[in-house]
Amino acid sequence: MLSVFNSLRDVTLLSVLVRMLLAVLCGGAIGIEREYKRRPAGFRTHILICLGASMTTLTSQYLYLNMHYYTDMGRLGAQVIAGVGFIGAGTIIVTRRRRVKGLTTAAGLWVAAIVGLAAGAGFYEGAIFTTLLILLAELLLSKLEYRIMDSTPEVNVYMEYANRSCLESILQLLRDLSIKVTNLEITRSSESGKHNSCAIFTLQLNKRCTVNALLERMTTTEGVVSVEEL
Repeated sequence: MLSVFNSLRDVTLLSVLVRMLLAVLCGGAIGIEREYKRRPAGFRTHILICLGASMTTLTSQYLYLNMHYYTDMGRLGAQVIAGVGFIGAGTIIVTRRRRVKGLTTAAGLWVAAIVGLAAGAGFYEGAIFTTLLILLAELLLSKLEYRIMDSTPEVNVYMEYANRSCLESILQLLRDLSIKVTNLEITRSSESGKHNSCAIFTLQLNKRCTVNALLERMTTTEGVVSVEEL
C-alpha cells in the first residue's frame, strides 16, 4: 500500500470528501471515452454510478463504525454489483441485422461501479490503478482489437441487393477471390420501401483478402444496395 494515503484510511470528513471526489474523477475518466464515441451511457452516467457505489461503501462503513450496526459490511456493495447489471442490460441492443451493440458500455458501467466501491472503501490505489487499466483497454487496446478483427479468418457480412443476378455476381466474386462461403441466409429487408432482398454471409477469408477490401469490392458490384460487416 502507498503510505501517502495512510492518513485517509479512517472515515473522517476529509477522507469522505477525497473518496467521493476520487469516484467522480475515476467515473468521469471511464465515461468520457464512451461519451466521445456517442454511446448511450456516457460521461455523466458513469460519474453517477461510480459516485453512488462509493457512497454505498461509505454508508456501510458509517453504519458499522458510527452507528454500531454489526451487520455484514459487504452486503450493500454486493447489491450494487448485481443491481448495476440491470442498467448495463439497458445499453445492450440487438439490431435488426443481428448485430449486438453496447457490450463494452455495459462492461464499463459495471466496472465503474466496482471502482466506486473501492474508492468508497478507501482502497485508493485499487481505484486509481483500475481506472488507468480501463483507460488503457478502451483507448489503446481498442486499436489492437480493430487490427485483429480486420485480419480475422471468418466474418459475417450483411448485404442488401436489388435482384437475383446481383447475388449471382457476388457469389462469382467470392469464388474468384477464393473465399469460402460457409453459410448463407437470404431474407427480405423491411427497412426500405422497396423491400430489397438481403443476404447474410458467413465467409472464410484468406490472407490475400482483408475485410475492408472485400466490402469495397462487394459495394462496387452492380445491384448491391448496401454492405456491412456484422
